[in-house]
Amino acid sequence: MSLEGRFETDEGVVHVGGDARQRYHDSRGYGYPLEGNEIALAPVEAAHLLYRGDLEAVVDGERGQRLGFREFVAREPGEDFGVRFLVYADLRSRGFYLSPNAEPWVPDPPGGEADFAVFPRGKGPRDGEIAYALRIVGERTDIPAAELRPGVLAVVDEESEITYFEVGRRDPTGTSGSDATLPEACEADLLADRVVVWEPPTSLYEHTFYGQPLEGREYDEPTLQCSLLEATYLAERGAIDLEPETVRERGREVEGERFDRRLTVYTALRERGVVPKTGYKFGADFRTYADVESVENLGHSELLVRVHPAGYVFEPRDLALDVRLAHGVRKTMVFALVDPEAGIEWWSLERLTP
Repeated sequence: MSLEGRFETDEGVVHVGGDARQRYHDSRGYGYPLEGNEIALAPVEAAHLLYRGDLEAVVDGERGQRLGFREFVAREPGEDFGVRFLVYADLRSRGFYLSPNAEPWVPDPPGGEADFAVFPRGKGPRDGEIAYALRIVGERTDIPAAELRPGVLAVVDEESEITYFEVGRRDPTGTSGSDATLPEACEADLLADRVVVWEPPTSLYEHTFYGQPLEGREYDEPTLQCSLLEATYLAERGAIDLEPETVRERGREVEGERFDRRLTVYTALRERGVVPKTGYKFGADFRTYADVESVENLGHSELLVRVHPAGYVFEPRDLALDVRLAHGVRKTMVFALVDPEAGIEWWSLERLTP
């Protein structure tokens, strides 16, 4: 026998009596318990039970109107209710219990504020364990970088398909090279948008992976073409005989303010033992190598890095493109968010199948 709920407008929840606690909360993780056998359901939980036919109706506490699924969803305020319901129903169909993070008995999940707290598969709210925070947006809802949180991001597109992304902090580290092995004052010339380093030691390219050899020169030591980022970094450490500020100013002329952000990230990666190389072919700022023993035995690059200012605003569609491309070439997409005062925040996004 189906039960009826009562929508308490002032509380924003649906109360259900009878044997609701045993039927919905204890056995299937819906809502939170009140006195006796009564439970309180968040609107999205009530909508799901109405959709399944487990609740016969919800009575509007102010107007006395009986609402079925269609009427209940139509009256529910908030433009995000539809996408929240779609994700809630999808994860329920996959065997997960989840609860709105606003429910008073649900502790903050890892990552803080969220639309839902998702419990590990096979566990529910009474087990006291939360797998991750889940945030939900529609494909046209922008995401400020400052609002990124560890957990899972669910994006609902215009055809109601759902894509899940695992969002986490990243700490790029590696074992590649050391500034102690750099040469001193190699001859170099600044060209329009790059630098040529004349006959540096072979190790500069072979073991620390700076530059690209100039083909066709029959010398023992290769001549390297370096990007303005590489050249600025090398000039700052005295490895080439150019003034660092001269190269840096050329970089700003070529790229504008973006150059300084990219140089900040390039420098941080090198100092972490990671070799950054151009990510142009992949539509990114860098591809990275954590372990470079020799260019001849170069392994697969692990990360694609996009550099953005700390105040950047992401569009879900762009996130989907970046993550899909990285996945397709067996890499992880990382976003480096640069704040001139606070430094760099590193975030990774990967596709997730719940």
